[in-house]
Amino acid sequence: MSGPGWLLRVLGGLPKPTKGLVVDDEPPTPLTRERIADYLLSRAYRFVIDDDGDLTGTWDGSRFWFLTLGEHQEILQVRGRWHRSLPLEQRAAVTLALNDWNRERIWPKAYLREEDGLLALYSEVSADLEPGVNEVQLAQLLACGLGTGVQMFSALEAMLPPDDAPSPDVPDN
Repeated sequence: MSGPGWLLRVLGGLPKPTKGLVVDDEPPTPLTRERIADYLLSRAYRFVIDDDGDLTGTWDGSRFWFLTLGEHQEILQVRGRWHRSLPLEQRAAVTLALNDWNRERIWPKAYLREEDGLLALYSEVSADLEPGVNEVQLAQLLACGLGTGVQMFSALEAMLPPDDAPSPDVPDN
């Protein structure tokens, strides 16, 4: 058989490559804030524990929280808030951009919230880990939540007017 390697693998012509493949037979254990903190420390990420006991830090200027939610703290949520706030007049345009993002990608969920008369943009990746999670799975979920959130904020930064741009309905003098 000839053709691209991935096609041959799909058709059974080549074995799946094992380079970089991590085999982890570690059994899942309960999610804890300490395990999340251990992961962040292992990556040399800087973070603090806020007044609510949540782990939080800043990546590319945007604030991220690493939360445990649910009755038994079994739900992992990586929530990011974009460093910019937007005027309420931009709600329709930003909503269209977020709808495009949510339609075309699995992660992160993106949404707007009105805060103090402005729009705040959030990213969210959540996973129910009631049966537990091993270290490889936890690392993958945390990296996904943080990485896709930063990616989304960066993509929207390129699409939206800069901070100092005049509002579309305010004429220049």
